[in-house]
Amino acid sequence: MRTIIFIGLNKSGSSREAVKAANELGYYTVVFTDQEKQIQQRSEYKDVHQLTLVELSNMEEIKQQIYLLQQRGNEVVVITSFVDKYVQTASLLADEFCENYVSTEAIAIMENKEKTRNFFADQSFTPRFKVITKDDHLPFVFTNKKFKFPVVVKCASSTGSKDVLFATNNGEIKKNVSRLRAKNVNETIIIEEYVDGDQYLVEVLVTNGNVQIGAIIKQEITKGKRFIVTGYGVLAEVPTDLEESLMTVIETIVSTLALENGAFHLELRLTEDGWKLIEINPRISGGAMNKMIQAAFGYSLVEETLKMLIGETPSLEKTTNHYVFTQYVILEHKGILEKVTGKGRAMATPGVVEVYVKPKSGTYVTPPLSMGHRYAYVIAKGDTFEEAQSIAKQAATELTFHLRKE
Repeated sequence: MRTIIFIGLNKSGSSREAVKAANELGYYTVVFTDQEKQIQQRSEYKDVHQLTLVELSNMEEIKQQIYLLQQRGNEVVVITSFVDKYVQTASLLADEFCENYVSTEAIAIMENKEKTRNFFADQSFTPRFKVITKDDHLPFVFTNKKFKFPVVVKCASSTGSKDVLFATNNGEIKKNVSRLRAKNVNETIIIEEYVDGDQYLVEVLVTNGNVQIGAIIKQEITKGKRFIVTGYGVLAEVPTDLEESLMTVIETIVSTLALENGAFHLELRLTEDGWKLIEINPRISGGAMNKMIQAAFGYSLVEETLKMLIGETPSLEKTTNHYVFTQYVILEHKGILEKVTGKGRAMATPGVVEVYVKPKSGTYVTPPLSMGHRYAYVIAKGDTFEEAQSIAKQAATELTFHLRKE
């Protein structure tokens, strides 16, 4: 059986969509998970042919499970991950067990913020930054004259807005560095200039050196205790100068990384000084991204990514062309979720493609400290950006989270 192994799986979002796509492409799907809850809820993962509990931090244990599959006659065609912290792990395993069309070295650079900043340090799209290693002693005094406040303080390995803090003066920098260092004494911390401007997310697929843009998405950011992306607008039509300037940045990244094949997404801000790279990740963005793109353009980006990983030629040819906006729901208060009402009304709104509510009754919910604390979304499409945005936002107001205080 031609088999695709997935390292890690989220219950919903792009990683789950990828498993479904592999299934539809006719592959035997194996998921290695370290989530016992997923094993207990096995019936909810019907698109997974084999779900195996494995300690994902233990490479030898994972390899033993792959050997077992091979001994049973499974032909391992692809080992991959659509979950941020396991992309490099999957690529290292693919190097050993099957033909790996992507570069593990490039993934390692993209996956770590310190490596990304240092690797692209000489590029004009890199913001000013300073790296604080575990050997730099506290209290740390920030004296870089090139920087202006405010700045952003973050861990090199942070994902999903976790451990990304804002500082407007030296005192706040010291407090934030100490706070992050307390969580992990060995963690490298990055201080970088806060760049102002519209933020965009760009999905990219590279096949045999050919760069294709999967989608250009304008983001809305809500700044509370963290920077949380609460709105995504997929652009059906992109101004030529915007697209050309983005392609210049993307081609520079691809050529500098010597990337022949790969899937990644960029988050960038358009400033007075041009594009500034906020971060790069070696996978499609999680959450509703694949569904947004499918609603806009008709193709599944995770399916086309799998084709690239298999060695086939993916196609990002549009069969539809809609503006799509996704509104995420975050909460202002914490508590135990009793119920969510209004889903039917939201879904009945003309133009709404999907309404998704993440937590079940009895779940403890909280105001957002990471992207994982977004508890629902509404995807809507329209003939213009403004129409899709208006529909999604209006429908999202129909959702009411009923909480019980702890």
